[in-house]
Amino acid sequence: MAVDASFVGRRWGPFRYTVGLEKLREYVTAISGGAPVLGLSGVPEDVHPVLHDEAAAAAGPYQGVIAFPMFAVTFAMAPFGAAMLDPTLGVDLLRLVHAGQDFEFLEVLRPGDVLTTHGELVEVSMHGRHQVLVVRTESVNQHGRPAVRGVFTGLIRG
Repeated sequence: MAVDASFVGRRWGPFRYTVGLEKLREYVTAISGGAPVLGLSGVPEDVHPVLHDEAAAAAGPYQGVIAFPMFAVTFAMAPFGAAMLDPTLGVDLLRLVHAGQDFEFLEVLRPGDVLTTHGELVEVSMHGRHQVLVVRTESVNQHGRPAVRGVFTGLIRG
């Protein structure tokens, strides 16, 4: 059953996420080819220290550890997930395919940042036999400044 386009404008959130230093380290280890197994593998040597080493990062341009930009997916996609699981939309999860995601990075993320994310269904359309759902998200930091904007696209195979 197709998702009704009358749901465009529906919102999800707020979702709150606190950025943790160990989560940043686990993420950068995983994307750099390491295995983040409770610190047993360590961060690969070629990873820039500003992404994991407090002492080295303190002397760097950001005066501390910062998040790899795509770390944002760990919190910014919460409204998309909520939309896809919302029983009123009736998304057939067995037919759902990840069709894309885009980010606009507005603030550097650091350990201790608290992000609050909201999302809105902005598009329900057909692409041939397939239905496309687009959820736009915005994550605001503890200072009230937009930190990350995201666009998540799901395709429901027809």
